[in-house]
Amino acid sequence: MTVVNNSKRRAPKINHTDTGKENMSLRLGDEAPNFTIESTEGEIQFHQWLGTEWGILFSHPADYTPVCTTELGAVAKLKEEFAERGVKVAALSVDSLDDHKGWIHDINETQDTLVDFPIIADPDRTVANLYDMIHPNALDNMTVRSVFIIGPDKKIKLILTYPASTGRNFAELLRVIDSLQLTANYSVATPANWKDGEDCIITPAVSNEQAKEKFPKGFTEVKPYLRVTPQPNK
Repeated sequence: MTVVNNSKRRAPKINHTDTGKENMSLRLGDEAPNFTIESTEGEIQFHQWLGTEWGILFSHPADYTPVCTTELGAVAKLKEEFAERGVKVAALSVDSLDDHKGWIHDINETQDTLVDFPIIADPDRTVANLYDMIHPNALDNMTVRSVFIIGPDKKIKLILTYPASTGRNFAELLRVIDSLQLTANYSVATPANWKDGEDCIITPAVSNEQAKEKFPKGFTEVKPYLRVTPQPNK
């Protein structure tokens, strides 16, 4: 699966015992399968590489393709945004390590950026299959545009799948991360079209008496089940 020096391949190390779901589709709350594999930034042991930070693992159909070129360029330009949120990013396709390294030059040139996050080489499709990134009815031999957001606990917090023809909105992924990190630490949810800094919704499990203690900025009870409060960490 892994392309190494002198074009020799070394089988990836996959820890299936982490999830017991190697032949099943992954779902929210599942532990992200662990693996060890080569990338443009060297060998990655996925869980160790994530450490205690959040992570995004996203796949693209193929190297040297136009939409993918713009996507990886967009991610590179958001480096500081991801760093501020404690998020590591890794891309993946079923192309080789040599292809990835050559393509990076094109991305840097055409998108006026510097790709310095790992692009995983998965020519044997082992990780792609582990994460169910190949959808035969869409692309029978390449990965679709899958996105997995993974928390510090190594659990999957979000799964998105785009068709090959549609580039992803990475501003939306940043918005989702803001929501996930906020709601992981406070008893709130975020409403439709929410953006960082806007009002939040108090979860139903919190009583009004508890809400008075948890949310000193106060709250508005629109309905007994719909209570709005200023974002608690601002």
